Amino acid sequence: MIEILLVEDDHALAGSLADYLSEVGFEVDFAFDGQTCLERTLLQRYDVIVMDITMPKLNGLHACKALRKRQDHTPVLFLTARDTLADKLDGYDAGADDYLVKPFEPQELVCRLQALLRRGKLSADAEQLRCAELVIDLRRNQVHRDGVVIDLQTVPIRLLALLAEAAPNAVSRRQLESALWPDEPPESDSLRTHIYRLRQVLDRPFKRELIKTVHGRGYRLAIPD
Repeated sequence: MIEILLVEDDHALAGSLADYLSEVGFEVDFAFDGQTCLERTLLQRYDVIVMDITMPKLNGLHACKALRKRQDHTPVLFLTARDTLADKLDGYDAGADDYLVKPFEPQELVCRLQALLRRGKLSADAEQLRCAELVIDLRRNQVHRDGVVIDLQTVPIRLLALLAEAAPNAVSRRQLESALWPDEPPESDSLRTHIYRLRQVLDRPFKRELIKTVHGRGYRLAIPD
């Protein structure tokens, strides 16, 4: 049974979502604020956390950051009415793996949960991938570059692995989107947002840029000869 922690302070919405998720085969536990989420995840391990952002006691962004700080890499999907690019960047900065804007159809939530679970399984099975100066640890969601350990979430680590597997060749936007979001088309800026965040942590602190845009084709890793 797939176990989900639903963190949502709107009790009516939480109840209706839990009913639907239970009908399609998920087991749902509840937390109605970010602080309770942190307490529950200390006592039990969940397969996925579905979390609102605007909540009492501790909001979703701070709760997600606290999870990542204590090395809890459970996939987190934010449910929120905040829909600007800046809001999404804040969510991914906090450590989220996916972002679903309210209002939404329950079927889309299920598709996104299934995609997160499948990516997590692929990451666990593959374990490690080496590409020039990079060691991509898919089990721990970590990248090692020049002795520096960089923690990533499920989607960015899979994105980087896809680029590494194809290096030095380019991978098209369509190929990347199809591999990362096989069950549903992503929002228009999802791939661009993840590329931006990867560049911030993987390229900006170092002297040499690895992630290159190939205009009209996609993205590639610049591997030295």
